[in-house]
Amino acid sequence: MNTKAVVFDAYGTLFDVNSAAEKCKDKIGDKWEAFANFWRTTQLEYTWLRSLMKRHKDFWQITGDSLDKSMKVFNIDKSMKKELLNLYKVLSPYPEVNEVLNNLKKKNLKLAILSNGTPSLLNELVKSNNLSNLFDDLFSIEEVKVYKPDSKVYEIPVKKYNIKPNEITFLSANTWDVSGGGNYGYNAVWVNRNKSQFDNLDYHPKNEIGNLSQLLDKI
Repeated sequence: MNTKAVVFDAYGTLFDVNSAAEKCKDKIGDKWEAFANFWRTTQLEYTWLRSLMKRHKDFWQITGDSLDKSMKVFNIDKSMKKELLNLYKVLSPYPEVNEVLNNLKKKNLKLAILSNGTPSLLNELVKSNNLSNLFDDLFSIEEVKVYKPDSKVYEIPVKKYNIKPNEITFLSANTWDVSGGGNYGYNAVWVNRNKSQFDNLDYHPKNEIGNLSQLLDKI
């Protein structure tokens, strides 16, 4: 791969989106995982719908709105909202993340995050997990006020680094995001942690890995 920059999706790729609910599973009970998945799905649906409607709200507002709905659906005490939102700000990274980023840093590549998250959310995420010194940039869709998979989002690091799309290796655990980046022209890699099936969206990645550690064999 002719890679000059390695760009990561944040939520679900570097950071475990279910870790907020998991930390509250004693209070939520056995339904915590179904609740976490519903919250995530609703959150993503709201990003796409708001982009299509041109009714932009930032990712933190959408996270709160989708949590409200999810708590009602799963009949979770409203008093837990603040706790869940605070935990979302400090999601846990996947176990291999620190080692992989450190190894990539030694290769003199640009390392960045490209995320739906707001700049403040992304800063807090990397800071709380002691990863701040490993990234050159934290790119947020707030620069263009539209959510992935709009091509305006994938254009952000191309403009910043003045490189071609295929010189960016882009990693995401979200199939729709891999398709979005791949259709734009990225060398998109699918991080298939759950042995899922890929979507039929006019793009299929040349590279699929089970976790981020496997990227080191390809770059």
